[in-house]
Amino acid sequence: MLVLKHIPVRSFNENIAYINKDCTIYKVDNIKSLTRIEIHGGTKPVFAFLQIVDNKMVRPDELGLNTEAFAQMGLPEGSKITLTLTPPAPSLNAVKRKISGNVLSAKDYAAIVNDISENRYSNMDIASFLVAMNSFITPNEILDLTEALRGDKSIDWGSEDIVADYQCMDEIPGNKVDLIITAIVAAYGLPMPKIVSSSSLSGATILDTMKTLANVSIDTRSLKKQVLERRGAIVDAEKIEICEADRIISRVEQQNGLSTLERGVASLLANKLATGITHLLIDIPVGPRARIKNSAEAMHLRKIIEYVGDMLGLYVDVTITDGSEPIGAGVGAALEARDVLKVLKNREDAPDDLREKALFMAGRILEFDPKLRGGQGYLVAKELLKSGKAFDVFDMILKTQGKVESSQLGHLTRDVVAEKDGTVARINTAFISRIVILAGAGQYAGAGVDIFRKSGESVMAGDILYRIYSCNQNDFAFVTSMIENGKNGFDIE
Repeated sequence: MLVLKHIPVRSFNENIAYINKDCTIYKVDNIKSLTRIEIHGGTKPVFAFLQIVDNKMVRPDELGLNTEAFAQMGLPEGSKITLTLTPPAPSLNAVKRKISGNVLSAKDYAAIVNDISENRYSNMDIASFLVAMNSFITPNEILDLTEALRGDKSIDWGSEDIVADYQCMDEIPGNKVDLIITAIVAAYGLPMPKIVSSSSLSGATILDTMKTLANVSIDTRSLKKQVLERRGAIVDAEKIEICEADRIISRVEQQNGLSTLERGVASLLANKLATGITHLLIDIPVGPRARIKNSAEAMHLRKIIEYVGDMLGLYVDVTITDGSEPIGAGVGAALEARDVLKVLKNREDAPDDLREKALFMAGRILEFDPKLRGGQGYLVAKELLKSGKAFDVFDMILKTQGKVESSQLGHLTRDVVAEKDGTVARINTAFISRIVILAGAGQYAGAGVDIFRKSGESVMAGDILYRIYSCNQNDFAFVTSMIENGKNGFDIE
């Protein structure tokens, strides 16, 4: 037997085991590359990938485990464990068949997802699976993958007939209507448990924005209690024990840029079903710089979503919206939180486009209630916002989750100005997202971009188009160098 040792190294999804080249129990002379092993001694076997070290990191009688694997063992350092070499996960044969262009069965997808959840796949194996799916995947395969990702853990909401949610299929800068929608829907009385991840391509997620207002680390039990009492919550997915395999796959997608809309549909619907959502509104933004470029792509995506949703008993309403430009004024966690609160407090300087989109989406969700006639949802949502009830409910949600001190905006600023007189013809959302990321959003709550002009507005040379906020000198120097190269993301004609 070997002695367990914790090696404080995080490996981005991988379970890594370290053994000394002079191990006294297991012969390692013939091991030349990364090898799969199965470790015994805890409540269940843990799978890891073996690396041989020739230094003093582990003694010859020790087995070192990185942070991820050590946590899964559930044993203290010094515990006695054993290991065996294990062959590649059996479901990798299905991945090979997918790479060759075959259609996989529901049983194949269930086996793949099960092996991923048990950490039998390396990141390279998962990437191979994603590449294989990206080549082609049928609607029935998306359905089978969704069912597999959903797993057997789900949240039961008891006698609730409607449990609602909203999801946007793209990360349009500043589009944090989710927080406003949650407040309005909860104020109406429909339960809306919003479980969100921290992954983002645009610099700041819904979770990042919510973190500037309240604690988001809520476990499943607390989530259920809060939603049943307050009718709404916005919490971190990492604390909710559902769809573990999907989270593992998503991390590899982010690391390698391998995400596709089809895989995104399976991930989205699996998580909503596991959350116990019964009625879902999906927003598909379309625009030249958005993820979905035209109406034909949007309609194709809509049909896939509706097909999978119908087959799995999820009521889905899909709406196609304009995704050509940023929503609201601020892009970045603290700036977006500011805009959300302005809307909920009915401030005169609240961004009109953010308010109107939130009311439109909230109205459609309210119309899931059969007591409301078509078209009434918007009016009810508007009244809940105008009366202050939505803000009161949102404030109660923040208090229940635990309010936090507001984040300060970055102390390093740069105003980007118009270089000529004219009218703002277009705003390049991809460029704005890039600026926001480079400014440090996602790492610092106070980093981001505050937009002062929108398309159709007249400007004069020297007028401020937007202001960059940064919290780190290196980030600030890098982001300002992009602006100095003559590009600013605004087309003025």
